[in-house]
Amino acid sequence: MAPSAKPPAWFWIVGVLMLLWNGVGVMAYVGEAMMPADALQALPEAQRTLILGRPAWATAAYAVAVFGGVAGCLLLIRRRSAIAVLALSLLGVLVQMGHAFLLADAFRLVGPGGTVLPALVLAGAFFLLWFARHARAKGWLR
Repeated sequence: MAPSAKPPAWFWIVGVLMLLWNGVGVMAYVGEAMMPADALQALPEAQRTLILGRPAWATAAYAVAVFGGVAGCLLLIRRRSAIAVLALSLLGVLVQMGHAFLLADAFRLVGPGGTVLPALVLAGAFFLLWFARHARAKGWLR
């Protein structure tokens, strides 16, 4: 379909809400990256263990996930490249969560309650990729 169709109002509402969601992810990443040593020591042991034990490649995946999510949401302002950027963001989420739950055994450290937010992050990343593909199919992206 030609990119001439005008997106409905709900498209913009969803896009802004997902931008805000990913903005929270960026704030969490930056807050963690710039956390002073005393604040890190004040964290619960399980959380501190996960942060300190995270290899550089998993931290890079975290950055790709959150910054890619924000960039992809901004590109939803009608750019087809949103799909590729959101796919990269989803890949970052999968790598980051794969490390946390398969290699670092986060489930054992944080328990079942600690899986709620990661599940929401994963669902949000999958949703955004679907949403961008849906927008392209409807002709809302150039």
